[in-house]
Amino acid sequence: MQGGNLDLELDEEGVLQMGHNHNHNHTRSNPTIHGGGGGGGVPDAWLPITESRNGNAFYATFHSLNTGIGFQALFLPFAFSILGWTWGIVSLSFGFGWQLYTLWLLTKLHESVPPATRYSRYLHLAKAAFGEKRGKWMSLFPVLNLSGGTCIALVTLGGGAMRLFFQTVCGGEGTTSSCHHAKDLTNPEWFLVFMCIALLLAQLPNLNSFASVSLVGAISAITYCTILWVVPITHGRVVGASEPILQPAKSGMAKTFSILNALGVIAFSFRGHNLVLEIQGTMPSTEEHQSQVLMWKGVKFAYLLIAMCLYPLAIVGYWAYGNLVPQNSYGMLSTLYKVHGNNETSRFVLGLTSMLVAVNCLCSFQVYAMPGFDNLEVVYVSKMNRPCSRWVRMGIRIFYGFLVFFIAVALPVLANLAGILGGISLPMTLAYPCFMWINIRRPNRYNVMWFLNWGLGILGIVLSFLVIAGALWSRVNKGITANFFNPPSLFSM
Repeated sequence: MQGGNLDLELDEEGVLQMGHNHNHNHTRSNPTIHGGGGGGGVPDAWLPITESRNGNAFYATFHSLNTGIGFQALFLPFAFSILGWTWGIVSLSFGFGWQLYTLWLLTKLHESVPPATRYSRYLHLAKAAFGEKRGKWMSLFPVLNLSGGTCIALVTLGGGAMRLFFQTVCGGEGTTSSCHHAKDLTNPEWFLVFMCIALLLAQLPNLNSFASVSLVGAISAITYCTILWVVPITHGRVVGASEPILQPAKSGMAKTFSILNALGVIAFSFRGHNLVLEIQGTMPSTEEHQSQVLMWKGVKFAYLLIAMCLYPLAIVGYWAYGNLVPQNSYGMLSTLYKVHGNNETSRFVLGLTSMLVAVNCLCSFQVYAMPGFDNLEVVYVSKMNRPCSRWVRMGIRIFYGFLVFFIAVALPVLANLAGILGGISLPMTLAYPCFMWINIRRPNRYNVMWFLNWGLGILGIVLSFLVIAGALWSRVNKGITANFFNPPSLFSM
């Protein structure tokens, strides 16, 4: 019944479009995007996201996997230790289906307005759906937070994983001892090493050229997720791991906020919605062969693999470690070293895991930084009215990279506020796509799609406020350590 209503809407829109399009073989494109202060539009072909439109379903799969599996998934066993088996699996399954549905909405909305308009950036779709000012107000900070904030987190995790790899390979007895063969670097120095390598990779010109980088990132993510649940199966359950975090003595208020915190962890484990329009924007599209078909094929295969990573990681991690998986630090990665690092697991496995995490962070950084590169180039292009030269583009990316590095080193306190900032951006994933569908597609009132999108949209906004409340309660309970210009080590966060 739901699918029938959807097909009817698409058919009706197709009839309307035929009156506007005289040539059905032309390529769909949005020739300009809103420019900066210089007035006028900026051609899509001048900007790195849409400079190349020769992408395909394989590229979509690589990018979706690279951006869809991240460090947030390492905390899933922590959420299960609060919710328990039944509610943990139910919450994870409901969240997975919900975010996959909103992904489908975004792929459909990418080219939904006649005549042949494409929205290749989340901010532009939000403006089209909610109005110029309201759309910018609703989505600008979440877009910047998810792009820049994720890049900052990737620098921190990637640099920390590099240091773990160095200590594991060079260390003497034990896996976390000081390196005996070479001098270890400080945390900021490892962050700098990470950033220098990331900026070398960032010199590739456009998003399509990063497809091979995303493939490497996807393979590394799948591999380290697999290692993280295979190792505990090999060694068996840790003694006392089945003890729940929520003790009966805790007050009802404490239990409520802990549950909200756990739901937030599950919600944050799904990411990449702020990039799906950008990825789809790299694909060709004609009236006969629309980009949404290729994009959805890539997304479906990618999220099948993502599910095969998330569910074992959550279920096996909770079964093996229980409440030993921390909410802060880096979840399963920290637990692997703490529990199995004392000669219980070979250095090769530990070193390989930390290396794969670092590689995945380097590859994910490229795609998450692309909206930042793109926005900075919009400012330059709109002022100068010409595309960026190779040297200008290089300078823009170096500037962005070292700005991210500076924030990661100067403001490690942001890691303590990740739950609050993530809650503010959560509607981008779970709520806004539903409201965008209603405002742009205009489904008939009281049909299935109308009820479904209104219900999920409102629920997403409510969940966002609840997650923010849970994160605030957690910060008030545990306090905040500023540590300005002194980022903590991997295991002390």
